[in-house]
Amino acid sequence: MLADLVEREIKARIAEYGNPKVACIDALEVASAYYGWISDDCLRDLAALLEMTAEELEATATFYNHVYRKPIGRHVITVCDSVSCWIMGYESVRDYLMSRLGIGWGETTDDGRFTLLPIQCLGACDKAPAMMIDEELYCNLDAAKIDAILAAHL
Repeated sequence: MLADLVEREIKARIAEYGNPKVACIDALEVASAYYGWISDDCLRDLAALLEMTAEELEATATFYNHVYRKPIGRHVITVCDSVSCWIMGYESVRDYLMSRLGIGWGETTDDGRFTLLPIQCLGACDKAPAMMIDEELYCNLDAAKIDAILAAHL
């Protein structure tokens, strides 16, 4: 069952658009902001509110990078794996982060602080390799920079 605040906000968006299905991205954003992730139950409730099937909404939810289908850490680290980042040292950044945090792709640290995810491009090709923590972009990465960045998020 959706929280009253979430349901009211989504119904307001539906009223703006005049068609429930058109509000599906907004609904996913509202629910993600409130819950932090979209559980299967939440997805079903959202789909019913939007007059969609759960499968239709799932297809939309899994398309977007910032709609999470399982619990995430307080900070989400996305590491760019584009061609430019690969050439400029993506593999060493990826390996260092996985070793330092003790997690793999899609996993969250035991303390719930960080979730590690790949991302196709961060648009920082001229400053590769790059990663984001939440909405902050970090470029020209190496082990020392990564340590300093992680320390600032503890």
